[in-house]
Amino acid sequence: MVRIGPMARANFPLNRRELMAGLGAAALTPTLPPTAEAQARVAVVLQAKADILSLRPGGPDTPVWSLAGPDLRFKRGESLDIGFANELPVPAIPIWRGIGPATAEPLSTRPPIPAGTKESFQIPLRYAGTFLCDLRLLGDGQARPIRTRALIVQEREPVTVDRDDVLLIEDWRLRPDGTAIAPGTDPKDAASVYTINGRLSPDFTFRLNERLRLRFINACQRAVIAVKLEGLEVRVMAIDSQPAEPFTARNGALLLPPGGRVDAFADVTAAAGTAFPILLHDGKEARPIGRLLVASEPPVRAAPLPSAPPLPSNGLPAQLDLKNALRVDLALGSAAPDWVTPANFVASASPAFRAKTGRVIVLALTNRAAIATVFHLHGHHFRLLDRLDDGWKPFWLDTLMVDARQTQRIAFAAEHVGHWLMESFTAAWSAPRLVRWCSVE
Repeated sequence: MVRIGPMARANFPLNRRELMAGLGAAALTPTLPPTAEAQARVAVVLQAKADILSLRPGGPDTPVWSLAGPDLRFKRGESLDIGFANELPVPAIPIWRGIGPATAEPLSTRPPIPAGTKESFQIPLRYAGTFLCDLRLLGDGQARPIRTRALIVQEREPVTVDRDDVLLIEDWRLRPDGTAIAPGTDPKDAASVYTINGRLSPDFTFRLNERLRLRFINACQRAVIAVKLEGLEVRVMAIDSQPAEPFTARNGALLLPPGGRVDAFADVTAAAGTAFPILLHDGKEARPIGRLLVASEPPVRAAPLPSAPPLPSNGLPAQLDLKNALRVDLALGSAAPDWVTPANFVASASPAFRAKTGRVIVLALTNRAAIATVFHLHGHHFRLLDRLDDGWKPFWLDTLMVDARQTQRIAFAAEHVGHWLMESFTAAWSAPRLVRWCSVE
């Protein structure tokens, strides 16, 4: 990742490139064969429906749309049988960010689900990690903005933490009358509001010497954000659902593109009554959006736990054959050719590229826009290549911010057969979400 002007000059000196620079190679093990997967099936019912949020202290609630259902927390190897009911007045289609699978891939495989109808999905949970269930693919210009849902897949192996909390950060644009507008439209005089787990400025209370696993999710519509836990040492454990060699986030700050996820560990070592502000910077200004509080209860143990080992590997490949890779140039930005809005997507359109299973693909992503652009690859995780294309950064991503007028190269192994979407949008509320697709055969 690279800087975004004002954000880089504020009290959030960490940018995505610097965040990743401290990351060692993740512990990698061979992919488990299908017979090793525990295929327990779990039935889940989800509803896309009208909802309300309290976004103005003392004011009336704001109408929004959301995805209602149970807490989405499962174990790696389980398989979800999802019953989805669209109770919205418009078509909808869920995205399972970071998971897939090909049979549930929106637009290229599954058409939008009409209003008032139901559909079913089977979602095998092949990775542990922090994921996002998102209905906003068709959300540009709609009557109301749409909330997202975190989907947590726990490791089979025990992970020693006392608390495992999700901090799902969303942004809203409120008109003077209190109504919220959807992205892909001019915000004009709308005010920016940020929530954590659907709440304004929530407090999270912990006990002395507890070890916290904090799952940060940038569920903002377009905003690239920096999140800082003031005064707390934060250890990065996973990025975009894939384990990392643990490292300390500089100044407790994390940079997240829309859809990006970071799992971080923190030990509560401050005195009872201490408050750690959760600060957010969106490139324009810094603001507090919540607090971590140390309770007055007795410590959970006499001393903090020792340093945590890396999280168990999800089995992504240790090596990529760049020499024999299929190389594809992709232009990004609102004026880039061949990208279309989801409403105009046609499954019969030619793909950006086709690849055989097992082939390594290198994508050169050139941002032609005057502001940062976000790229998201469905179905696969990728390596960010070095500038000289002679190696890669030791981490995996599925979402990448490319700075204005810059090119970044990424590489991934085409492991999963399917017709996979690629998404792109500039980091501006009014910018359209754009899509293309690629084929792994």
